[in-house]
Amino acid sequence: MMAGMKSRLWLCIVLLLGAAPAFAEDSPGLKDATVLVIRHAEKPASGDTLTPAGEARAKAYVNYFQNYTVEGKPFAVDHLFAAADSKGSKRPRLTLTPVSQATGLRIDQPFTDKQFVELANELRAKPHGKNIVICWHHGEIPGLVRALGAKPEELLPKGKWPDEVFGWVIQLRYDGNGQLMEAKRIKENLMPADAGMEDDPVNVQ
Repeated sequence: MMAGMKSRLWLCIVLLLGAAPAFAEDSPGLKDATVLVIRHAEKPASGDTLTPAGEARAKAYVNYFQNYTVEGKPFAVDHLFAAADSKGSKRPRLTLTPVSQATGLRIDQPFTDKQFVELANELRAKPHGKNIVICWHHGEIPGLVRALGAKPEELLPKGKWPDEVFGWVIQLRYDGNGQLMEAKRIKENLMPADAGMEDDPVNVQ
């Protein structure tokens, strides 16, 4: 009887281990990839859209990403992700709409802003190109960054994206095994309001 119970216990352990996600060690979807995470552009006091300043930033992203480089090489956007529209906000999608129109890339919105772990799992599991842009809500960006392997407490003040800040990009670079090798915060300098923000710390993982 005891031997039978032990056998069943070991079988359960093996099955559980077999069900564990394989991308914990190997992330083929992020092999040699660069992921840029931005916050949606400026928002009004009420409503689900962007302010005129936000619309201007969204339009400025077209030129910004066309001229973005990583290690001196052009960053040609392959895939656009935005948090799904909600009753309170469609700002992530609106922020990327000018880039979508300029590149011909559709904006992928399979997950809500709180489903950042699911988005990270999707990116790790299968390829979406080498250069990916994600637009998200600032309150959930720390969780998204952590799910993608970085440390928000090293990239953001006290590990949080400040309410009043819109002009940052978080750049995440992955090696040939899809493992994070560099994370940095970059100041966009797209709008006048960006000039007064903090300098950019660089954190190598």
